[in-house]
Amino acid sequence: MVDRGVTGYLLRRGLASLLLLLLVLSLTFFALRLAPGDPSARLDDPRIPPEYQQRLRALYGLDRPLHEQYVDWLGGVARGDWGVSFTHRRAVTDVLSERFPATLLLTGTSLALQFAIGIALGVVAARRPGTARDALIRLAAMVLYALPLFWLSLLAVEVVADLVPGLPSGHMRSVDSDAMPAGERLLDVLRHLFLPVLTLGVDSGGGVLRLTRNSLLDVLSEDYIRTARAKGLGDGRVVWLHGLKNAAAPLIQIFGLSFPFLLSGSLVVEVVFSWPGMGRLTYEAVKAHDYPLVLAATALAGTLVVAGNFFADIVHAAVAPRVRGTLHA
Repeated sequence: MVDRGVTGYLLRRGLASLLLLLLVLSLTFFALRLAPGDPSARLDDPRIPPEYQQRLRALYGLDRPLHEQYVDWLGGVARGDWGVSFTHRRAVTDVLSERFPATLLLTGTSLALQFAIGIALGVVAARRPGTARDALIRLAAMVLYALPLFWLSLLAVEVVADLVPGLPSGHMRSVDSDAMPAGERLLDVLRHLFLPVLTLGVDSGGGVLRLTRNSLLDVLSEDYIRTARAKGLGDGRVVWLHGLKNAAAPLIQIFGLSFPFLLSGSLVVEVVFSWPGMGRLTYEAVKAHDYPLVLAATALAGTLVVAGNFFADIVHAAVAPRVRGTLHA
């Protein structure tokens, strides 16, 4: 039987998340329409008759009062209709469904690399605190964490791609990838994936490293760790099996918080590396004043962010007994 306190907590969090998402989308709706320019501005050419431009505005519904546009948009969203992209001339759900897998591949792989690097180096630093190795690792993490992602992406394109022959500096596939066998197509995608994932994963791995190190140092000073060492357990087993397991709660929380960061960072990386994902699509849609596409992309990204935070809170409460009690509050 599901605990009523847990059920109530889930319902409250779910409702709060929906209201937050609606607020974000509403603010985005009005910000887009109040910003200078609209889709018909692309036809701002003296050679085009004014009546044609007015007809286009009527087709987009831009000639109606703003509150009517908002009510119509809400009604469409309630029916699951996000509208038609102004630039792609197709349903925005179809456009996003084509681009989202590329973003999921990029962010998912970057998330795995971020935590692999952060946890591994964090453990190495925590095992010998105060040493030159610890100081060097922490300095490298601080530098990488402070570097602007846009600058780091450009550095990867200009320097790393030139130093490693055959390493693609942009796009997701080669021009002739369709003619390749399945195995070569996979290797081709992995080659194109290397630099964007390395840039995004390394840039965000510094935070995981510092959190892992600090959490482990707190745990390794506990009595049960000293007892485990007194029983003759090796240092590696104590750190990885006992220490890291009990230091996992904050790492789980940052796991949920890392996903929204990577989603926002993927926009920069996708633009620099010409990666055909949702971030680059949104950037192009904003420039083209493609309102339906921007709103649908914002809704998808917001849903993933809310889901990531929700997941982190639930799992954190499950593994941390002190937090579990707040579910009944």
